Amino acid sequence: MNIVNILEEIEKVDGEVYERLNPRREAMKSFFNMGSKMALASVPLVLGSMFKKAYGATPEKILEVLNFALTLEHLEYTFYCEGYSKAPIPMGMEKDAIKDIRDDERAHVDFLTGVIKSLGGKPVKAAKYDFTAQDTFPTVFSDYATFLAVAQAFEDTGVRAYKGQAPALLGTGEILTAALQIHSVEARHASYIRFERNKQNFVDIKPWITGKESGIGAPAQASYNGEELTNQAGIEIIGINGYNDIDFAAASEAFDEPLSANQILAIVTPFFKS
Repeated sequence: MNIVNILEEIEKVDGEVYERLNPRREAMKSFFNMGSKMALASVPLVLGSMFKKAYGATPEKILEVLNFALTLEHLEYTFYCEGYSKAPIPMGMEKDAIKDIRDDERAHVDFLTGVIKSLGGKPVKAAKYDFTAQDTFPTVFSDYATFLAVAQAFEDTGVRAYKGQAPALLGTGEILTAALQIHSVEARHASYIRFERNKQNFVDIKPWITGKESGIGAPAQASYNGEELTNQAGIEIIGINGYNDIDFAAASEAFDEPLSANQILAIVTPFFKS
């Protein structure tokens, strides 16, 4: 095992890794001062300590977060694959848009798979899905309105999921950057799906979330609970700086709230076949 290569690979992901620990010379010295056998035996412990000191997370935690994201991307990609081929999506712009979203999700799956492998992890595979969510949405692939409603729930949930997991990737350089880029793409997907639902007169809804309104109903409410917050970092947004036109709707629309891994799992579990 080549310690120098390992450190160089870490440096490719985070160019400031040594500054997070101590000067590069001291970091290298701490490795080379070990006897060869002791160094080899200590590599997992030392690297784990490095990640924990530099990022507040172990390599295992980083891989766990990435595989969690991959689990959601597999779900979305498979949903759009089946929807594109089965759902009565109008031909033209609407069909093209769903194809673009499908292809974006495939790119996310491939990217996360590659990153996990490059870090020595084992990427999770796609599961078996029930997109009716145990008959909660029985017409998901036979009715365009239902298809879009489920798509919206997935996209809005995905936006909050990435926000919730981002802190675990702090300090990972390009990995965090890429995760936030995926986060922004998911937000654009959500905005389009909402726009399309309104355009088709399926529901009167904005391209963003107001309060904790789902525009779908009780079956999707868990994806929206908590979005009604109007206080950020201890600052009340309603009427901020004397702007009385910043009301509850505007204040709640201005920020997306994160969801924890456990909250996300509770939301998506009905879509997985047991």
